[in-house]
Amino acid sequence: MSGTPEQPAHTERSPAREPTHPTTERHPHPSVSEASRADGGPRTDGAHLAESEHHTSGERRSEAGLRDYRAAFRAAQLAMAVVGRDGLVISANDAFGSLLGTEPRALRERAAADLVDLASDGRTWHAYHEVLRGRRSRFRCTRRLKHPDGRSLWAEVTISPVPGSRRVLLSIADISDRRELQARLRHLQMHDPVTRLPNRTLFFERLSAALEAGSQEDRAVDRGSSYESYRHGGTGRIGLCYLDLDGFKAVNDTLGHRVGDRLLAAVAARLTECADNDGYSRSGGHLVARLGGDEFAILVEDSAGTEHLADLARSVLTALQQPFDLAGQRLSVSASIGVVERTARGTTATGLMQAADTTLYWAKADGKARWTLFDPERNAHRMTRQALGSTLRPAVERGEFALEYQPLVGLADGAVRGVEALVRWNHPQFGSLPPNRFIGIAEEDGSIVELGRWVLRTACRQARRWQQDHPRQRPLFVSVNVAVRQVWDSDLVADVAGILAETGLPPHLLQLELTESAVMGSAGRPLQALQALSDMGVQIAIDDFGTGYSNLAYLSRLPVSALKLDGSFVRGFQDEAHPNPADELIVEALVQLAHRLGLTVTAECVETSGQATRLRRIGCDTGQGWLYSRAVAPDRIAELIGVAPLPA
Repeated sequence: MSGTPEQPAHTERSPAREPTHPTTERHPHPSVSEASRADGGPRTDGAHLAESEHHTSGERRSEAGLRDYRAAFRAAQLAMAVVGRDGLVISANDAFGSLLGTEPRALRERAAADLVDLASDGRTWHAYHEVLRGRRSRFRCTRRLKHPDGRSLWAEVTISPVPGSRRVLLSIADISDRRELQARLRHLQMHDPVTRLPNRTLFFERLSAALEAGSQEDRAVDRGSSYESYRHGGTGRIGLCYLDLDGFKAVNDTLGHRVGDRLLAAVAARLTECADNDGYSRSGGHLVARLGGDEFAILVEDSAGTEHLADLARSVLTALQQPFDLAGQRLSVSASIGVVERTARGTTATGLMQAADTTLYWAKADGKARWTLFDPERNAHRMTRQALGSTLRPAVERGEFALEYQPLVGLADGAVRGVEALVRWNHPQFGSLPPNRFIGIAEEDGSIVELGRWVLRTACRQARRWQQDHPRQRPLFVSVNVAVRQVWDSDLVADVAGILAETGLPPHLLQLELTESAVMGSAGRPLQALQALSDMGVQIAIDDFGTGYSNLAYLSRLPVSALKLDGSFVRGFQDEAHPNPADELIVEALVQLAHRLGLTVTAECVETSGQATRLRRIGCDTGQGWLYSRAVAPDRIAELIGVAPLPA
C-alpha cells in the first residue's frame, strides 16, 4: 500500500502544449464516468448511451475547430501574437516572426512592448497597460521599427483583448507603402509645381516651428545656458528676405506664361544656391519658398544679425542681375527685397510677414532693384499715417481742425495786405499737427473735399468779420490753398459762390492757391473751373512757383493773378556777405516777367531783413515769413490791422 488515494476510473486529459487560438478558450468535457455519476449512479439505458455519443461528437468538433483556428493563426498574412497579462508573448505566427526577422518560437516569453517599441513614450506605455488590465477595449499606434537587415518600416500596432480570456492579441500591419504614398502626397501638397520649392503652406509651417524653437533658445540664454545654446547652433533670432521680381508681369504678357514659368524656375535655382552658400549658416542652408506669383522668401533660422541678412540680400541681388538664357530667350530681371531680422521671442508669424511686406513696399517705392532693411521708426510713421487716415473724416465732424493765419506784408510799405489760412489738426492722440502731416492723406482718400470746404467757409467767415470789425481800414484778403482733387471731385465753383454768398465776403478778397504742378497741366474741367472763378472776381495764385514744370507759356493762357515764389529762391539770399548773383538774377527775371503779364509776386520764407531788402530792390510785391510773423490765431491778426507797418 502506498497510501496514496485511489485514482478515479477515468483518465483526465492533459491540456495541449500548443497555445489556444486567441479567440477560443478550451473547456474539457467531462468523461462518461463523470457524466454517469452526476445524477447519483451509473445509467445503462439508451438515454445514457445517446448522451455519451453526443458529448463525444461535440468534443471532436471542438478539437477540429481549435485545429482550424491554430492553422489560420499560423498561416495568416497579418502579423499576430498572443500576449499574456504579464506582457510576455505566449505565441506568435509566422508573419509576426518574418516581420521582425526571427523565428516565432524565439519570440515566446519575450516582452511584447520591447518588440514593437511601446515603451518609447509614457502615453503609449500607459494605454498599452490599460488594455492588459482590461480597462480599455482597444489601443492603436504607429511605430517605426528596425528590421534586422537594417531597413526601417512603418507599422500600425493594434492591441485588443481576446474575448472570454485574460489575454490580448497584438497585431502589426506594415504600412510603409501607405506612409510613402502619404509622404509623396504631402510633398505635392506642400511644394510649388513650377519651381519645386516649398509653397506658402509649408513656409508658414516652418516659420511657426522656427519661431517656437527660437523662443526656446532665447529663454535658454536668459537662464544662463548661452554656451549650450550656441553649441547646438541656436541664436534665438530669425531673419527673412522677402522678394518680388520687378516687371515680371511684362514677361508673362509679352513672352507668355511658359517662358514666365521657366524664368521662375531659374530664379528659384539661383535663390537656392545663394541660400546653400550662405557663409553664416551652420546648418548648410535656409528654407527658400515661393509664396505665390513672383514672390519668394528666404527664411533664415538662427540668424547671426542684420549684417547676416544684408549680406544674403546683396548676394541674391547680384545673382539675379546676371542674365537668364531660357530656350533661346535672354532675359534680365531685377528684384526688390524686404529684409527683416529680429529675436524670435515675442515675434509672431503674422507680425514678421507684415514687417517684411512693408519693407518690400519700401524697397519698391525707393526705386526697385534694391534691398531695404526694416526700420521701426519709419514703420511707426507709417502706422501713424494709417491711424490718421482712419480718423480724418470723423475729425471734420468732431471739430478737431482749426485755422491759423500768416500775414502777407507789402515789401514797399510794411503794411499787412492779406493773410494765408493754414489748417491745423488738434488730434486727441498726436497733438497739434501741421498741414504736411495730413493733407497728403486727405488727398489720397478724398476727404480733402470735405475738409477743404470747411477751410474755405471758415476762412471767408473770418475775413468778413475782420472787415466788419475794422470798416475804416483797408480790408485784408484771405488766401486759401486748394488741392487739385477738390477741382475734380467737387463743384468748386458752386462751393465758392455759395460760401461767398453765405458769408458776405466780396469775391476780390478771396485768393485761391493751387500748386504749380496742378495748374500747369490744367485742361478741360479744371481750366473751366479756374476761368469761372476768375470771372467771378476771385483771385487765382500759383503756389511754390519755380519748383514744378515752370512752363511759362501757360501763364499767358491761365486766369492767374499772382505768383508765390518758392522759398528755395529766397533762402539763396541768406548769405548777405557773399550773395549769389545767379539767385538774384533768376528772381529778378521772374518778377519782371510776372509784372509784364500783369501778375503780382509774393516771396515765401522771408526770415531776415537782408532778404526783405534785396526782394524789395528787385521789385517783389509782398513777402511772407517768420520775419513778419508765424501763423497765429485770428485775434492776433486783428491786432495787426491798421497798426504801424511791420519791420522789414
